[in-house]
Amino acid sequence: MDWVFAVFDVVIVGGGPVGACLGALLARGEGSAALAVALLEPHGAAVPAAGAPLEARVVALSRASERVLSRAGAWPRIRGPRIQPYERMRVWHESVAPESDAVLVFDAADAGEPNLGYIAENRLLQGALTEAFVTAGGHIERAPFAALEIGAESVLVRTAERTLAARLAVGADGAHSPLRQAAGLSADTSPYGQTAIVASVATARPHQATAWQRFMKDGTLALLPLADGTSSIVWSADDEVARALLALDAAGFAAELDRASALALGATCLASERASFPLNRLRAQRYIAQRIALIGDAAHVVHPLAGQGVNLGLLDAAALAQQLAAAAARREDPGSLAVLRPYERWRKSEVAVMSTAIDAFDRFLAHGRGPVSQLAQRGLALVGRSEELRRFFIRRALGVSGELPEAARGSAAVAALGAAYDPSLSR
Repeated sequence: MDWVFAVFDVVIVGGGPVGACLGALLARGEGSAALAVALLEPHGAAVPAAGAPLEARVVALSRASERVLSRAGAWPRIRGPRIQPYERMRVWHESVAPESDAVLVFDAADAGEPNLGYIAENRLLQGALTEAFVTAGGHIERAPFAALEIGAESVLVRTAERTLAARLAVGADGAHSPLRQAAGLSADTSPYGQTAIVASVATARPHQATAWQRFMKDGTLALLPLADGTSSIVWSADDEVARALLALDAAGFAAELDRASALALGATCLASERASFPLNRLRAQRYIAQRIALIGDAAHVVHPLAGQGVNLGLLDAAALAQQLAAAAARREDPGSLAVLRPYERWRKSEVAVMSTAIDAFDRFLAHGRGPVSQLAQRGLALVGRSEELRRFFIRRALGVSGELPEAARGSAAVAALGAAYDPSLSR
């Protein structure tokens, strides 16, 4: 298309998994007539070719995310030999052995579920959602965001060559979100003082379709099962420790990984290059403004130790799509504050609960000292001995508790686990 000026209902800045998911839901007509949607994304994404090596950068998808992806039309493109369902989680503190009875074990069988979720490559997720968006009739603008102009009746999103007009612009462009900054929405950020190291590793013993996580005094190590039998590590280490680890050669790093994993899966060997990134928490003070909404990392960034970043973002996308669908059915302006405020109240409260819980785990289990930390460590064993508490955490892991968007709900029995949300109610 060679227009200089184009008009849409919604322009989404950022075509990662969260932005592409919102685009696919809206373009497919999530509960109402399909909307005209443009996705501003300069870098393309495609589903990996069959037989291509697995990437080390992966995401853990909850049951709720699986349902949202199905509603977006992406799940059939994701489901297949490149994703690994995980049936169990084993969580322990460094003060106990990985085979100890004090290890906290979550098993899908305890909840009558086939699995607790899936480990999938980020590029597979993004590629599948991009394809679903295009198939639904969405337009991709291959250009970076340049400027924003908010008016009474519309918002103009500018690139170097084109201007896209819409009734609503959505920032799905990551933690540094140029759209958030252009809209004048501020965010509180603070460093965790940790660096995440990501890589694929081969292990002496099979991963057993299990996600393993060990809390240590200087960070947290997760080993996530991959479909080819290897595991993806996410090692969130204190900055000084991470610098030393990254300076080691492959053999030296594997030796430190063996120590940190307590050989839970036997000896390890790097199967990919290492990548690293600093860890910061982020909370946008507002998720909305007139004709502006934020989703995903543009609105909030949480610690990766619980693997909830993408899941929270997909729920943002489903919640906003639901609000916009209801507004379209009532013939309301999708960019008005009256339409956007319920989305903000809904998602800010849900994200706050999860973020507080994650930060507590990091503070008291990975870095805690003294009696409070010791109590938290004993708490893992207490949860392990309580069927009721285990079910509570399994529901959280599955993403089926809390105020779920309609797209994330399953059967009536599962939906009852979370509080139903009525967008017509004033909260």
